Amino acid sequence: MDLQAEYDNRARVPGNPAIIAGWQRDAAAFRAAWAEADLDIPYGPGERETLDLFRPGPGQVWPVALFLHGGYWQALDRSFFSHLARGMLAEGVAVAVPSYDLCPQVTLATIVGQMRAAAALLHRRSGRRLLATGHSAGGHLTAMLMATDWRALDPRLPAHLVAAGLPISGVFELEPLLPTTIGAGLRLAPEDARALSPRHLASPGLPLHAVVGGAESGEFLRQTRDFAAAWGGTAEVVPGANHFTILAPLAEPGSPLARRAAAMALGVG
Repeated sequence: MDLQAEYDNRARVPGNPAIIAGWQRDAAAFRAAWAEADLDIPYGPGERETLDLFRPGPGQVWPVALFLHGGYWQALDRSFFSHLARGMLAEGVAVAVPSYDLCPQVTLATIVGQMRAAAALLHRRSGRRLLATGHSAGGHLTAMLMATDWRALDPRLPAHLVAAGLPISGVFELEPLLPTTIGAGLRLAPEDARALSPRHLASPGLPLHAVVGGAESGEFLRQTRDFAAAWGGTAEVVPGANHFTILAPLAEPGSPLARRAAAMALGVG
């Protein structure tokens, strides 16, 4: 198997630069227009350890979803993804979108720790448990948050702080990335790749729905199917969607993906 071809999503979708530029444009327009937002909330001391929180309206405590961006832990930030909150906001769910530091400047374990800090901050602000959802690398981080022993981090936190997960086109086994150019930037030893692979972690028994595009590579389809089965969750293949277009329905009020995400957030919040 050509693992480079299986996991190099930008090479598989030549039109990705235009799609990503569209994300950035739409996200900036959304931030400028959405009045009920707290931007640049720090969850840690670093420059990128900040998040944006979008609320459906004023004067109410809302269920909260945490959206974790992709980029193979090596690219992008929250500013590309603000507009993806729109679909869940229409259903009465607040959405937080954090940035995090990038590999190889930091380790993947550091990024996982940063997302745990972001989730803990949101819980302390809202008093609610969270839905985590995320794309690609963000799908991996979604699963890592679900598998976290929150009480071990802080006895004051609930055992299942992240109480449901909706990973989108996630990577749940990191070992296949090691021989690729993507893996080179992660600088993971084989034992670290396995330890940071949610597929090999014990299922927390929480609601899980994993989504992948029908036009994605065989490995992405396999990883989603195998991960959902291992954790006792459900898997959905969206016909015709590639690794980049799979995200579009989150920005569409009333779309099946946005409604499912909102229902999961309402169920745990």
